Amino acid sequence: MSAIVERVTIQQTTLAAQTATVRVSGVSISAKNRHVPLVGSTLLAMGVALAAANLRPAVTSLASVLGDVRSALGVSAAWTSALTAVPALCFGFAAFAAPWLGRRLGMARAVGLSLAVLTLGLVLRVIDGPWVVLGGTFVACAGIAVSNVLIPVVVKDSFPARVGLLTGVYTAALAAGAAVAAAATPRLEELIGSWRGAVGAWALLSAAALVVWFAGARHGAPTRTSGVRVSGSSGSKSLWASPLAWVITVFFGLQSLFAYTVMGWLPQILGDAGVDRNTAGLLLAVSMLLSVPVSLIVPPIAARQRSQVGMVLLLGLLSFAGIAGLLVAPTVVPALWVVLIGLGMGMFPLALLILSLRTRSTSDTARLSAMAQSVGYLIAATGPFAFGVLREMTGTWSIALVVQLVLLGALTAFGVIAGRPRFV
Repeated sequence: MSAIVERVTIQQTTLAAQTATVRVSGVSISAKNRHVPLVGSTLLAMGVALAAANLRPAVTSLASVLGDVRSALGVSAAWTSALTAVPALCFGFAAFAAPWLGRRLGMARAVGLSLAVLTLGLVLRVIDGPWVVLGGTFVACAGIAVSNVLIPVVVKDSFPARVGLLTGVYTAALAAGAAVAAAATPRLEELIGSWRGAVGAWALLSAAALVVWFAGARHGAPTRTSGVRVSGSSGSKSLWASPLAWVITVFFGLQSLFAYTVMGWLPQILGDAGVDRNTAGLLLAVSMLLSVPVSLIVPPIAARQRSQVGMVLLLGLLSFAGIAGLLVAPTVVPALWVVLIGLGMGMFPLALLILSLRTRSTSDTARLSAMAQSVGYLIAATGPFAFGVLREMTGTWSIALVVQLVLLGALTAFGVIAGRPRFV
């Protein structure tokens, strides 16, 4: 009888140990599956790619028909400038919550929730007037912000031996989604007869991504060392006190400012120069589409190098040449300027890669990603709004483009510092 009681007691103790949280030297180790890295399967890689493909259509689909939206809603230039600033602004504020959601829900549920919120926002913003469009865009971009922060962490955590390759796949899919949305939305508008239907149709793509994500996102079996979460008493260095972390944050912010200004205003710049709406939308799509091969090439090459300074200089020069072309001769060879800009926007996958290369652990990657994307996107939010205001005040794009060239110089300088081989 005593043997039976002893055996039951041992089983109960074992069961309790499996569900308990063990504290060792200030480190909290959770045995719950949601704190274990996702299994780096082919299906998860597909989920990462499809999720990434949904992180820009919310922006570029609206930008490609912005003139029609403005006319239909009867809104002011200030409202239009605010709309172009909403994505980066929301990415900044919502990014603060991403690490907390990742810890609280686990990566599978947190990214899944972000895709569900994105889908809801895409539907919401096409059902009513100007303020609902703004609100729905904010909701959609809140979902995007969480994935912006967490998916690079999933890549480093679940594919540690293929960070360069998977970063390339992630950013290539992101660029492809942006390009397809920019090119297809004006044609969808003609086919459907409404900008609301054309813009809202992208909710179908995010819904599909949600299904694939939950099919492929599976946490591995818990072990004694899996799911380690650094507690407040762990003594980890605060990144907010790290000069290098701030350099990377400003670098990320300036490249985002450049990208979102281009995505928000390039069709309008070309249209004001005399390019027809469909061609302007197509050229925006070209600039986004060029990021696909660049995203597949740049991260794997840069990941094998000790320093990424040379890559930063090359991409900065390409962007500078493209914007200078738009300033000096926008209608002479607009396709060339757009190609140069599109190649230069390879700075984005390089910035994401640097977040991983400048950190020693996935925990540091998550913290640096949250810092760089929260503060960085708040920096970026000033770009599209200020760009539109300068155009409205001066009646021309010239001053705004000159300011953009100055900012590209600063972006390249910060990128050179961030690209040097060291850790935060």
